[in-house]
Amino acid sequence: MSEASRPGLLRTDGRAHPLQDALLAATLVLGGIAIISSLFDGLHLLSSWTGLLGILTGAYGQFVSVTTRERFGLILGLGASAVGFYIGMAHGGLFGGVLG
Repeated sequence: MSEASRPGLLRTDGRAHPLQDALLAATLVLGGIAIISSLFDGLHLLSSWTGLLGILTGAYGQFVSVTTRERFGLILGLGASAVGFYIGMAHGGLFGGVLG
């Protein structure tokens, strides 16, 4: 709870967290790709797979996150990944048309 005593919207502890920052960046990028590609019916493979990877990286990032800034960005990336994943699943899924 040492973060609660410091003012600021997105508190940080002043230390570097390279793993958490990499997971945050990966989740945001994958979520952005998933949600943008879900707008097109023919890109359901891309949106569903990037959404699934974004959900997995975001979930692990939440598990190891240290600061509020990391958690805030991970939740945004997780939401975008989930929306892209579900819309991609609705348009054809992970293997739609490729297998079977």
